[in-house]
Amino acid sequence: MKFLDQVKIYVKAGNGGDGSPSFRREKFIEYGGPDGGDGGDGGSVILKSEQNLNTLIDYRYRQHHKAKRGNNGSGQNRTGKSGVDLILKVPLGTQVFEEDNKTLIYDFIKIGEEFVVASGGKGGLGNTRFKSSTNRAPRKFTKGKLGEEFVIWLQLKTIADIGLIGLPNAGKSSLLAAITNANPKIANYQFTTLNPNLGVANYDNKEITIADIPGLVEGAHKGTGLGIQFLKHIERCKSLLHMIDITNKDLKKSYKQIKNELKSYSSKISKKKELVVLNKTDLIGNNDIKKIIKDFSKFTKSEVITLTTLEKKSISKIKAKLISYAS
Repeated sequence: MKFLDQVKIYVKAGNGGDGSPSFRREKFIEYGGPDGGDGGDGGSVILKSEQNLNTLIDYRYRQHHKAKRGNNGSGQNRTGKSGVDLILKVPLGTQVFEEDNKTLIYDFIKIGEEFVVASGGKGGLGNTRFKSSTNRAPRKFTKGKLGEEFVIWLQLKTIADIGLIGLPNAGKSSLLAAITNANPKIANYQFTTLNPNLGVANYDNKEITIADIPGLVEGAHKGTGLGIQFLKHIERCKSLLHMIDITNKDLKKSYKQIKNELKSYSSKISKKKELVVLNKTDLIGNNDIKKIIKDFSKFTKSEVITLTTLEKKSISKIKAKLISYAS
């Protein structure tokens, strides 16, 4: 399935049905009174958050959404049937913006939340409503009200416990595949991850949601590479897992580059709780690993651990560690 995290759509609620100007007509009753029923209310357009969705791609090819109008009222005081509400399903983390794409209307942060984005028009009144002691045969009735219509933007910001960050080819997708149920594309070249991937890890009867963000390059906060398009997906993560290839010639430079990009994009993101993981330890010797950890730990205040996705022991270790960072 293709990934899409922003889309512009048009929504139109149903119009209300018209009231009826009917009069009672029966055999042997010469002057029947008014018996026109009210029109039905128009259907509303409702957005609802769903757990099993992670993209807005459904709205890429269908951008106009209209709810049903209410039926007109009829004789014998019969009220018209109300229009059926139109429910549009969106992923958890979707934000609704006005047409300017800047003014936030609603933010879906819980599963099953509903938001009426366009209200249906009220049904018109039948002539029975206007009967009085001085007007026994009113011909007055009202038309149904128009339903609301808007152009809105939907933007998706992924909600996860842990956000995976790092340079391209640092091993983020390999880790996600090893510890969760996700199946990201994995290869030995840069930018194999072109879209955020979500996975769920289970450990000790606890569940952690992890988001793998495409690798960041220098200038990502300005739009270089794929960065700025997906940095928003880690804004809501509770903690960050900063993965670095331990075979990199300059670990400090790699670490600092990512930190600078986060800080330039949002100071709030750069202050999130962070776990630094030095990956691919199977490629170097134990003595070198100890020396690198000792040297690198002086460079950051964050906790530093090592990992190789080829060992089950390492996988269990990282799962246990992430439980504490997800709370």
